[in-house]
Amino acid sequence: MADPGTGAPPPETGGDTGEPIPFMQQLLDNPLLLLFIGVVSPTVLYILWGLMEIVAIPMAQ
Repeated sequence: MADPGTGAPPPETGGDTGEPIPFMQQLLDNPLLLLFIGVVSPTVLYILWGLMEIVAIPMAQ
């Protein structure tokens, strides 16, 4: 059902064709989710990298 004020198609369809919007397009259209991924992924990678470096330090005698 189109928005009566603008005549725009509903957000779950891809324009005039009536096809559903692909998952990746929905993902890339969400700025808060992109911000979350952009903050969390480097944080997790640096934490894992740091843990690997700590484990690689040889034990003192």
